Amino acid sequence: MATNRTQHRSITERWVVTGSLVLESPAHFGNGDVDELTDMPLLVDELNQQPFLPGTSIAGALRNYLRERQLGFGKKESGASLASALFGGFRGDDDGEQSPLIVFDAPGHAAGIELRDGVAIDPETRTAADEKKFDMQLLAAGSTFDLRFELAINKDGEKLLSALATALHGLEDRQITLGARKRRGFGQVTAVNWRVWKYDLLTRDGLLAWLSARDWFPASPERPGVTLTEKLGASLDNVDLRKTAHLTATFSIDGTLMIRSGFGKSDSGPDMVHLHSPRPGKQERVPVIPGTSWAGVLRQRALKIARTVSGNKVAASQNFVDDMFGPSSIERGDKNVKASRVGIKESEITKVDSLVVTRVKIDRFTGGAFESALFSEQPAVGNPETRITLDLILRDPKAAELGLLLLLLKDLWTGDLPIGGESGIGRGRLKGVSATLATSEGEWNFKADGLKVSVTPYADDLEKWVKLFNDELAKAQVSHE
Repeated sequence: MATNRTQHRSITERWVVTGSLVLESPAHFGNGDVDELTDMPLLVDELNQQPFLPGTSIAGALRNYLRERQLGFGKKESGASLASALFGGFRGDDDGEQSPLIVFDAPGHAAGIELRDGVAIDPETRTAADEKKFDMQLLAAGSTFDLRFELAINKDGEKLLSALATALHGLEDRQITLGARKRRGFGQVTAVNWRVWKYDLLTRDGLLAWLSARDWFPASPERPGVTLTEKLGASLDNVDLRKTAHLTATFSIDGTLMIRSGFGKSDSGPDMVHLHSPRPGKQERVPVIPGTSWAGVLRQRALKIARTVSGNKVAASQNFVDDMFGPSSIERGDKNVKASRVGIKESEITKVDSLVVTRVKIDRFTGGAFESALFSEQPAVGNPETRITLDLILRDPKAAELGLLLLLLKDLWTGDLPIGGESGIGRGRLKGVSATLATSEGEWNFKADGLKVSVTPYADDLEKWVKLFNDELAKAQVSHE
C-alpha cells in the first residue's frame, strides 16, 4: 500500500556558480603515493594528465573557513552555524541534514611543474637531519582550476545564499589556502570570473532550463551584478571571531643570500643556484624565499631563545615553541596533533642582482686546491633597492607568544639571524627597513632610522609582551627546580 512521504526536500530554486581558481604561489595537491621520480607526486587526471582538485578538498576548505569566521579558531562546530547550514551535518551529529551545496571536482590547467627539495634541520648542529630529505612536485603559480558549485534551496534561501557568498568571498579575498603545507606559503589562491545562474524550479521554464543545462554552459541567462555577492543577491555575514597577530616586515639583503634550488635549468649552469619560482604575469622566474625556510629558521631561533630564558629547560622550551609552530615530531597514530598556528607566505625578492662565484676547497695540509673540489654558485646579491617582505600570521596569539615574536623580529632586523644556507661564510644576513605588527590591541609600525629603530605609537606598549614571555619561561625554570 502506497504511503505519502512527509519528510522530503521541496527544492524551489537551484543556483549554479562557476569561476576560475588561480594559484598565486606553488601548490601541492597530492595523490598520497610515492613514485619512482619523486616522493610526493601530484594528483592528475588519468585521461589528460592535467592537475585535478577534488571537490572534497574545496568543500573542506570552505567549511573550515566559515566555521572559523563564525566561531573562532579551534572551536567545535554547532548545528546552528552557517557551515552546518551550507554543508550539512558535522562529525558526531547523527541528526545532521544533507548538504544543500554540491561542490564539483575542479579540472586544472597547469602553468608548469616545479620540483622542490625539503629537508629537516637538526637544531643542535644546524645541518640536515638524517633520513629527513625528500622532494615534492608542485603546480607552478599561474595554474588555474575550473570551479563549479550548485546550491539547492528549499528553505532559508536568504541564509544559504549569504553563507555561500561569504564562503566564496574567502576564496576571492585570498583568505583560504589549499593543499599541503598551506601554512608555509604553498596554495595561496584567488578566485576570479564568477558567473551565476538562477533556476526557478516552481516555473515550467525554470525547470526545463535546469534540466537542459549541459556541462559548464547552463541554458539560462546569467544573473546581473558586478560582484559575486551582487549576482547572488545576498549579503556577506559580518561575524568574524578570528583573532590573529599579523606581522609584515620588509628587509634588504646585507651581502648575499643562497637557498639552493635542487633542480636547475640545465647542466651547463652553475653548480648551485638560488631558488627561483614562476609568478603569474611574469615571463622570467623570480627569486623567492619559501615559507618553509622562514619557518625553519624562526622555529630554531625561537627554541634557542626559549631555552636561554628558561635556563635550558628543554621540555618546557620545546612545548612552548611546539604550541606555536606545531609539533617537531609526530608519532604514528597520534590523533591529537595540532597544526602550526604560525602561517608564513612565500616571499619574492625584488630588485636583486645575481653573481656567479667560483669557489674551491683548500687542502689544509698542502695549502693548495683540493682535488675535484672546484665548484660555482649563483647567490642572490643585495643592493640598496633590494627588498624582501616577511608576511606572518599567528592565530589565537597569546601575550607571551607576541613577546617571542618581537624577539625574533629583532634578530632578523639586526642581521643576527641569517636565512638560507652558507651562513658560516656570511650569507643570508638581512637588514630591517620597516615592519608592521597588527593585533586586536592595536597596530605598531617600525622604521629604520639610521642605527636606531623608531616605533609608533609607543615602544613601551611592546615591552609588556617581552616581559610576559620572560616571566612565563622563568616560571617553567622554577617549576623544574
